[in-house]
Amino acid sequence: MTTRTARKPAGRIAFIGAGPGDPELLTRRAYAALTDADQVVYDRGVPDSLLSAIRSDAKEDAQFSPAEGAPGDVAKVLLSAAKSGLSAVHLVAGDPFGHDSVVKEVQAVARTAVHFEVIPGIGQAEGVAAYAGVPLPGVRTAADVDDVTSLDFDALAAAAQKGSFAVAVDAGDLAAVRDGLLAAGVEPGVPVGVTGDGTGETQYTTTSTVDSFVAAALGFTGRVVLTVGADVAERDALSWWENRPLYGWKVLVPRTKEQAGAMSARLRAYGAIPCEVPTIAVEPPRTPAQMERAVKGLVDGRYAWVIFTSVNAVRAVWEKFGEHGLDARHFGGVKIACIGEATADAVRAFGIQPELIPAGEQSSDGLLAEFSPHDEILDPVGRVLLPRADIATETLAAGLIERGWEVDDVTAYRTVRAAPPPAEIRDAIKSGGFDAVLFTSSSTVRNLVGIAGKPHARTVVAVIGPKTAETAVEFGLRVDTQPQNASVPDLVEALAEYALELREKLAAMPAKQRRGSKVQGPTALRFR
Repeated sequence: MTTRTARKPAGRIAFIGAGPGDPELLTRRAYAALTDADQVVYDRGVPDSLLSAIRSDAKEDAQFSPAEGAPGDVAKVLLSAAKSGLSAVHLVAGDPFGHDSVVKEVQAVARTAVHFEVIPGIGQAEGVAAYAGVPLPGVRTAADVDDVTSLDFDALAAAAQKGSFAVAVDAGDLAAVRDGLLAAGVEPGVPVGVTGDGTGETQYTTTSTVDSFVAAALGFTGRVVLTVGADVAERDALSWWENRPLYGWKVLVPRTKEQAGAMSARLRAYGAIPCEVPTIAVEPPRTPAQMERAVKGLVDGRYAWVIFTSVNAVRAVWEKFGEHGLDARHFGGVKIACIGEATADAVRAFGIQPELIPAGEQSSDGLLAEFSPHDEILDPVGRVLLPRADIATETLAAGLIERGWEVDDVTAYRTVRAAPPPAEIRDAIKSGGFDAVLFTSSSTVRNLVGIAGKPHARTVVAVIGPKTAETAVEFGLRVDTQPQNASVPDLVEALAEYALELREKLAAMPAKQRRGSKVQGPTALRFR
């Protein structure tokens, strides 16, 4: 029998293109390799937002460090990790083979026996051009440049004659690019777009011409993308990223990260920059006896209906079910009503389809309008369980009693005021640093004012429904917009529509008045 000596598991190396910057443009294969990596070496051109997204999903013990030194030095770091049995990654902006230095690293690794792969990414120049609304039809020329002296300006001049081209360079090299293009015979009046923070939350594009783009791009830093040629004029019609309704708006979301996830995602889709500030914390009831009796009553058939008025109430009941080893099967025979779609989705997540969701106004009044009065013949069990917050209003319980139902109004959870946000957030709220604030309940209004102060008068106020609007007015706030249906998607949609109305008003203003207005800039589409 032959005995083999145990060997360390073989490590591997991946050279991964991060794309032009937007974390959503990372390929699925790149994401899988990054979240499985033990060591990630990244270039300075990789945006912080993308690194943060990767870190949040990476292994707990994964090591992140910037790439330093010559290509041979970076290759040694990667090979050392791989020979120790680790999975090592070099993450670069754009596409790996778009960088001469990375090609040299791959060549160094290829001379060894270590397994490696190259996972492509969208090039910075090409990707940012698309986000800036500049097409590159016909013979496409797009390049990511580390050293501007390597540019073939004669080839770029030829590309400008045939159509358009894009190059990604450091902002400090813009003057050298201008000089090279003019020396190669490119006409001074050829259109040029310069885009900073490409595909990022604050992407900004300025348009000018070959002879003037350096001055037009003053203040740009880091990596920028130049688009040069007649197709730059297409930006007026095709600039979709920077023309989203809420582009550049800083929006205050007074909810916890867990609650704000769906809202923040929708805001980002419209171009906003959400800032989540918890205003309440959810805690168990001071005494669990009420909930214990309620759960026992559910199992014993004491209730005809359970009415959920919030996602927190759903979670509270299911947590109590879990403590007793119960599951969705123990809801057999009990009908469920939900005040809105978000609450209904939380119920569906546990495998149950609610019987009643208001088709109209998603509020206590909307639910009562569709809730049938108690009928002793049709409803042999005449009791309703209403698990809610300790500070909930009495509207729903009183309306159910008027309709002949007995109501067990049970405290399922307590809401307590959260700690004040950092000083810079409080200052921004009071000084107008936020373009808009979204209130999803009366308690978010009360608690935000309590822990951080009243939003500035120029901040747009959007509320989810009439009760929240009443509370906002009580606190001296001007309500600017409110959706017809009380739901998070409709609330965000209402803010986006309001922003478009403001933009139309701004466009209709005389140029002189518009220049003197405070509604200029990417974060100020407001009109007062």
